[in-house]
Amino acid sequence: MFLSQVTSPHVVRHDHTRNIMRRVILATVPGLLLSCWFFGLGPLLNVLLCSLFAIGFESLILKLRQRPVGFYLKDYSALVTGVLLGLALPPWAPWWLLMVASGFAMVFGKQLFGGLGQNPFNPAMLGYVVVLVSFPVDMTSWPAAHSVTTAGGLAHMFGGAPWPDGWSQATVLDTLKNNPGLTLDELWSGYNGFGWLSSLDSELVNLAFLLGGLWLLYKKVYSWHAPVGMLAALFVMSLMFWGGSGSESHGSPLFHLFSGATMLGAFFIVTDPVSSATSTRGRLLFGIGVGVLVYIIRSWGGYPDAIAFSVLLMNLCAPTLDYFTRPRSYGHDKAKRGFNTEGQ
Repeated sequence: MFLSQVTSPHVVRHDHTRNIMRRVILATVPGLLLSCWFFGLGPLLNVLLCSLFAIGFESLILKLRQRPVGFYLKDYSALVTGVLLGLALPPWAPWWLLMVASGFAMVFGKQLFGGLGQNPFNPAMLGYVVVLVSFPVDMTSWPAAHSVTTAGGLAHMFGGAPWPDGWSQATVLDTLKNNPGLTLDELWSGYNGFGWLSSLDSELVNLAFLLGGLWLLYKKVYSWHAPVGMLAALFVMSLMFWGGSGSESHGSPLFHLFSGATMLGAFFIVTDPVSSATSTRGRLLFGIGVGVLVYIIRSWGGYPDAIAFSVLLMNLCAPTLDYFTRPRSYGHDKAKRGFNTEGQ
């Protein structure tokens, strides 16, 4: 009888990086399809172009660093960054804006720090913030649902043509933020496309990302702590400062949960295992911090949607959260916390 000898590990798990990234991409499909139903092929072209640019920039930097390009691209992390960035940017965004966002995400958000697993900031959100601050007009030009033809969208994306009258409108978060003297009933009566809780397109797309995120939780791609912490904090904050339907209202809790990029941020951004906290309590506090910051910036800050800024600010806090929430090692006393290094 012949017995083959193999080295450990003898039990192989199949949830390695490549499979996790595949599941994340698959979970975004419902939200992408609904976005295409409302805005035409714009979201799909965003995702395709951002993915190509992200892979291209990653390949270029890997080549300059004399690293094996094919080996590193097979983990699909660059593709995930491109997909998330394409979903976050306005549909039919100019091609050069997609290129700039993807370039900053991959070069300055990832490869500059050493590649996958070394980046302190979420690459997609870093690229988003760079173009938001640098090109605010293009980043706030969102098309109205069911208004853009394919020819008009392509002319805007590749030819720089401006949106015709009636093809673009303020988002529901913009409308609420920039009209503080009106009651909610007055706001919604003058806003086209209002649904049950928010704008119809926003709430359905958020619902699709929620379903995709729940599927990822079911597949145990990540734990529940960060997304639940973010959504719970956003719910509590909006409940505290709701104000009913009067002119001082900042929107109901359900309005904030299903507006903007809330569900995309909760299930696909704050769950990044590299740039967020790593301990269980740290992830929960990380999500809570993002939720609180999102509400503060939405209600009193300069930007109507604040997922990217909130995530980047909490990325800065992630090492501190891990330091103060490290679990006790078995057989050891609980480690002292604080800034006193005496005796160490």
